[in-house]
Amino acid sequence: MKNTLLRTNDLIYLGCIWVAGLSITGMALIIPWGIFARYVLGSGAGWPEPVAILLMAIFTFIGAAASYRAGAHMAVTTLTDRLPAAWQGFIDILVQLLMALICLFMAIWGIKLCIATWNQYMSTLPSLRVGIAYSPIAIGGFLSLIFILEKLCFGDQRHRRSVSFELFEDSKETL
Repeated sequence: MKNTLLRTNDLIYLGCIWVAGLSITGMALIIPWGIFARYVLGSGAGWPEPVAILLMAIFTFIGAAASYRAGAHMAVTTLTDRLPAAWQGFIDILVQLLMALICLFMAIWGIKLCIATWNQYMSTLPSLRVGIAYSPIAIGGFLSLIFILEKLCFGDQRHRRSVSFELFEDSKETL
């Protein structure tokens, strides 16, 4: 059961990385187009900025979940590193529980925000519902919560060989 959950989380993690990577790639393509259209073509399009902002929200919240699982998130450990080892374990569990509360808040209130704004449309993109624009908050909170629960139940996974690496190795062998 543990291996199945870890492999599933590996796939979720890999999906988060791809979504975040495609989002930042999309931003890197859309922003120059908006600048080119405005200053070279002389007719600024209205869609590049709101789409880039939406992609930035996706990159931020989904990428933060992946970053958390990889242990690449910002952590200031100046105080905890100086505590006795027994206290460090306690503080680590406390931090994980507080992070879980924050992520639960993001997921629940993010969903409520999406529902409350579902019937509104963005003024700059009339075909996009405001609720969809807020959905990365709830999704990112939920994904981060999954990774926090994984860390609490199975320990830190950042040094374990993940399914994404195994998939890469398998594809290399077939070449």
